[in-house]
Amino acid sequence: MSGICSGRVVVVAGAGRGLGRAHALAFAAEGARVVVNDLGVGLDGAPDAESPAARVAEEIRAAGGEAIAHTGDVATAEGAASLVRAAVETYGGLDTVVNNAGFLRDRMLVNLDEDDWDAVVRVHLKGHFLPLRHAAAHWRAETGAGRRPVARIVNTGSGAGLLGSVGQGNYSAAKAGIVALTLAAAGLGRYGVQVDAVAPAARTRMTERTFAAAMAAPAARFDAMAPENVSPLVVRLGSAACSGVTGRVFEAEGGRITVMEGWRPGPTAHEGRRWSPGEAGQAARELLARAEPPGAVYGARGAP
Repeated sequence: MSGICSGRVVVVAGAGRGLGRAHALAFAAEGARVVVNDLGVGLDGAPDAESPAARVAEEIRAAGGEAIAHTGDVATAEGAASLVRAAVETYGGLDTVVNNAGFLRDRMLVNLDEDDWDAVVRVHLKGHFLPLRHAAAHWRAETGAGRRPVARIVNTGSGAGLLGSVGQGNYSAAKAGIVALTLAAAGLGRYGVQVDAVAPAARTRMTERTFAAAMAAPAARFDAMAPENVSPLVVRLGSAACSGVTGRVFEAEGGRITVMEGWRPGPTAHEGRRWSPGEAGQAARELLARAEPPGAVYGARGAP
């Protein structure tokens, strides 16, 4: 290991299993002191008897690293604030926040009830906003005190938020919100903060059904769906060495990394006056004929 994060204090939310666990272990292997957060719930958000955060923290310590467990709910103001306090009070500071908390309640839109919508949007989107907000307040105070940080936030998006996903209207909307939040939060650069997002494709509790075919396939040279494949990019984005990269969204899967280029103006028509409905419809048809076709819905054949 290169020790690229030696001495950095890193918070990883949703780090009890899957991608979060892989990120926490990877940061620790690169010398970071890690606050492992996980509320300890099941795939649907229901309470779970075990404490995965404590288990991952112990795994890091057993390997010679430094880590503590935090079991607060980052989708609450107190949980997010206590997560930042845990890092500062235990290790004397905070350098990197990786937002990764989430769960699924998949339904087709006609069957998606309000509770399932609210629960998923709350944990994914609010669970990103609140740790980001409390960490940013800490870094703003540090900057005001003359201690400008070299701070990093890495958010967890999804192809579902970039392309939409059938049966995941709540999840797709929340992940799209995380991308927009990432772009907005890139304005924190005045406080020494860089904010990026990674949209991973990996086998976790949340995706095991999606990748069932890949799991059943004969073993390849390496496990392309292992969550550990995503962590090197997350670690690099969370390090002091990754300067000048902010407001960007990456897809990461197996041995592939892609910079996502997002919304940008395409073909345009301009009359300099108000359109009639008929004229607007004709213009729209002509513009669509010149435009790039939309990408396939996430998870469909041919989609990333």
